[in-house]
Amino acid sequence: MKTVFLTVLMLSLSSGPLLADKKTDERLANAAKAFDEIMSAPDKGIPGTVLNKAECIAIVPGMTKAGFIVGGSFGRGAFSCRGKDKSGWGAPVMIELGGGSVGFQIGAEATDVVMLIMNRDGIDSLLKSKFTLGGEASVAGGPVGRETTAETDAAMKAKILSYSRSRGLFAGIELKGVTLHQDEDANKAVYGKPMSADEILKGVTPAPAGSKPLINILTRYTPKGV
Repeated sequence: MKTVFLTVLMLSLSSGPLLADKKTDERLANAAKAFDEIMSAPDKGIPGTVLNKAECIAIVPGMTKAGFIVGGSFGRGAFSCRGKDKSGWGAPVMIELGGGSVGFQIGAEATDVVMLIMNRDGIDSLLKSKFTLGGEASVAGGPVGRETTAETDAAMKAKILSYSRSRGLFAGIELKGVTLHQDEDANKAVYGKPMSADEILKGVTPAPAGSKPLINILTRYTPKGV
């Protein structure tokens, strides 16, 4: 009996990371899919002139309303940043987003959220354990439309530009009051050990295999060296 118990215990312990890795791989794949669908929609994606200026991109696919909380919401996703020469996208950091309203359409069950971090100050905010959008970093709804020059005051001044898509409708939204923090458990599952956002962005560890779909999609829509 004791032998059986120990065997079951060892199997449960050994399968834990495998299950966690599967979940985080699915999250990264869903983030890649959501961004691809947003950018491939005719004349409704994020303007290339804006996207090319972004230092980091955060994607939270399928963010849902929190039960019994009016206007509340919760979602999990990831963000990736470019290298200093903007030649490529680095290993992703897993994140959680929650708090106030994120512009759900009436009757919508889930919303994809995309955030463009436009400058170094916005990246520094993401490196904190937790911060509030619109409080510690200026946030504005981003412009939409593939051909627009998008040189708006919001695009020029905001540290973070935010977008949402629900029921096929894609638009820039404000995320003021929403909190963002690192998903430490998911980072551990992805990289096999505890990793902070700062360590990941500094390239201490290579990008995991599960992040390839997301990095490939980001690369597809951002020209090299821009």
